[in-house]
Amino acid sequence: MTTHGPGDDPAPLRQVLAHCDQVESVPFQAPKAGTAAFAGAVARSWLSPWPVDLWKWRSPEVIATVRTVAARTAPDVVVADFLVGMRNVPAGLTPVVFFAHNVEYQIWRRLHEVESETWKRWLLAVEWRKMRRAERVACRTAALTVAVSPDDRDRLQAEAPGARVVDVPTGVDVRYFTPSATPPVRGRLVFSGAMDWYPNEDAILHFLDAILPRVRRVRPDVTLTVVGRNPSAKLREAATRSDVSVTGTVDDVRPHVAEGEVYVVPLRVGGGTRLKIFEALAMGKAVVSTGVGAEGLAVDAGRHLVVADGVEAFADAIVTLLGDPDRRVALGREGRRLVEARYSWAPVTRVFEGHLDRVRAGREGAA
Repeated sequence: MTTHGPGDDPAPLRQVLAHCDQVESVPFQAPKAGTAAFAGAVARSWLSPWPVDLWKWRSPEVIATVRTVAARTAPDVVVADFLVGMRNVPAGLTPVVFFAHNVEYQIWRRLHEVESETWKRWLLAVEWRKMRRAERVACRTAALTVAVSPDDRDRLQAEAPGARVVDVPTGVDVRYFTPSATPPVRGRLVFSGAMDWYPNEDAILHFLDAILPRVRRVRPDVTLTVVGRNPSAKLREAATRSDVSVTGTVDDVRPHVAEGEVYVVPLRVGGGTRLKIFEALAMGKAVVSTGVGAEGLAVDAGRHLVVADGVEAFADAIVTLLGDPDRRVALGREGRRLVEARYSWAPVTRVFEGHLDRVRAGREGAA
């Protein structure tokens, strides 16, 4: 069960998931800020204990479709992807596994911490506390909650004592993401991610404003490619001023990542684990990340990637790596080995499937 936006064709998804007995996709688009629908979501949120981000993603059509399919097929286990998925599971449907890719309240709390405008900080303070309550309810409602790192598992468990919470690492297809035979472009930095996700936009705007100018003082030849869907007009304008390339949606992220001498993850806000880092490591790339960006990943800083916090430290790390090709190769080699050994799809899916089997048999969690 998934959704597709206006003008999107769900047929390719059905082809990719041809091994599934049934694939349902419901037309849906979350209301955007400034629209009447978004204003309605805000109003309903303020009159309820639920945060606006969950109100805007709630779909009566999805709920009805899930109910209909469940009544017809009697599924052994229902997996709700993300917290918004839990909000679209009909009441009484069990057993439900909540797949928590992030600790959402932590993302919103960090947004609150980096926001400079007082009125926005106040609104975000309300939102992150509502989000924390929503996650607590979801964990207690689900038969099992699956987090993507031990850190996230512990945070969710602390918020919902008595709930059953486990962690399963994020996986990557190491046959798809492989080192490229094509040499990188000299001085090229690369960032990839959905640019309609605020933490990614915040990261790049901060990078363009505070970090990239410091890098270019030492290396004027440095270029940056930002790869990801739906970049905002604000981001595109900032990129133009900084002479930075923004691709928008691409069919294949790999050629763009392959061009980079250094892959950057300057996140200030986030939760869960960054799959983008695993993909870059699988491609043998030297990665520079903030502590927030690398949070929850079982990596050794200095061996698998470079972790740098603060504007000067992040810029210095990039400049140092750009001038040290042997170091870049060593980091890329160790990163690839790590992903192959611990984060390829085969071992990760076996662990996830084992938890689902135990839930189905009633041996893990409680409906």
